[in-house]
Amino acid sequence: MEEQLKEILRMEGISKRFGNFYANKNINLSIAEGEVHTLLGENGAGKSTLMNILIGLYQPTDGKIFLKGKEVHIESPDHAARLGIGMVHQHFMLVKAMTVFENIILGEKHSKGIFINREARRREIIELSERYGLDIELDKLITDLAVGAQQRVEILKALYHGAELLVLDEPSAALTDTEVEGLFAIMRKLTSEGKSIIFISHKMREVLHISDRITILRLGEVVTTVNRGDVDGQQLADLMIGRELKPSHYEKKEVPYDPVVELKSVDFNKDNKHNGLNGVSLAVNKGEIVGIAGVDGNGQTQLAQVIAGVITPDQGSVAMNGKQIQIFDPNAFINDGVAHIPEDRNLQGLVGDMTVADNLVLKETENPRFSSGIFLKQGVINQYAKDMIQKYDIRCQGYDQDVRSLSGGNQQKVILAREIESEPDLLIAVHPTRGLDIGAADFVHEQMIKARADNVGILLISADFDEVIEMSDRILVIFEGQIMGEFSGKNPPIEEISLAMTGNKKGGQA
Repeated sequence: MEEQLKEILRMEGISKRFGNFYANKNINLSIAEGEVHTLLGENGAGKSTLMNILIGLYQPTDGKIFLKGKEVHIESPDHAARLGIGMVHQHFMLVKAMTVFENIILGEKHSKGIFINREARRREIIELSERYGLDIELDKLITDLAVGAQQRVEILKALYHGAELLVLDEPSAALTDTEVEGLFAIMRKLTSEGKSIIFISHKMREVLHISDRITILRLGEVVTTVNRGDVDGQQLADLMIGRELKPSHYEKKEVPYDPVVELKSVDFNKDNKHNGLNGVSLAVNKGEIVGIAGVDGNGQTQLAQVIAGVITPDQGSVAMNGKQIQIFDPNAFINDGVAHIPEDRNLQGLVGDMTVADNLVLKETENPRFSSGIFLKQGVINQYAKDMIQKYDIRCQGYDQDVRSLSGGNQQKVILAREIESEPDLLIAVHPTRGLDIGAADFVHEQMIKARADNVGILLISADFDEVIEMSDRILVIFEGQIMGEFSGKNPPIEEISLAMTGNKKGGQA
């Protein structure tokens, strides 16, 4: 960064505490005018909390915020917008039943009472669109737009409402490579005119491509801020995951080759580096935990979905207990002994309006233990739920409580109980402790170790590097949909693993 650039934002000593837990602790962050400043860190590092403070969704426990040298107390997202701070969330905040134009003028800054000069506003929006290369059609419904176009609407809306500082939260998560290049062109145009961008991403290649400066967060604290030109991918990975290897609580096992699942040369959407798989071969043996390490967004989601039968690979083979899979169907995989702790427990793992008891037997409704013909044995189900609530320490008012109203940790315990009690051959655990407190996370880990002792093969996919190191008997590294190396979970070589996470294969270039 050029030293003469003015500071637009300074956050001093920002802390955010929830009970005894610090999501942010004494964070100092400075953003210059006309720069792309990246926040880099694993899930749970504190990036989202810090940005929620900046846009007024949260109030800091401690610390001060200065905009253009003046201290401000940001009370709400609307107040942040009036101060010139805009945010484009990973999940867009657009009204899908309305047109592009109607979405952009929501909360119209020029309106007098109920009257809006629509033609003047249209001219202003079109001028902004052309100025920054935001190609949009004002009269199209949001529901008819592709993801990339919806994102451009979000950016245009923020600019229309006066944003000088734009926060982009995982903006490339659902974009194709071509759309990402288009996004970067827009970002460069914005910064060339003095706008500032805070860019939140897990994707090392993008961070190195677009950033001016990079601030690394770990466990809610700032590790350091570096200039883009002073670091490479491996150095960033080292800073992000930390180089201190804590001894695992759990004994690491070497088991004989006896795969419960085996993938050979599996491709899925392989030209998409962030949402595809390219020639993936791996096996998970009975009675072992195989951990997948890698920066989020490198094909982990698709790997889990292939092995759970949710998506069908384009090429390659998948075998379960030595039998080649011909039809990829989640129900068939369940019947073949696959259990799945999904990436998003609310969208994929639970039915929120159903009770704890009903969620616990979701996969067993045709089991004669719980049903007789078309009728469920509600008394048996309720007693089973009481037993599971006690066994898995599910903190709830009772088996008839809606699962939606439970805490995240207790929701995860419901999923864990349902999946492990199905006596699977294979357990796919995707981010199994994301968002959980230490006690709940330890409980999940203990249950996984017990399942391993029962000869269950476990595939652990986690963006938490410490969790992968702690739990895995073997570690595979994934980068842009490819397996970059395999490492023993006993005394794992952190430097080699972090190098593989940035795209360098063990023993040479990828």
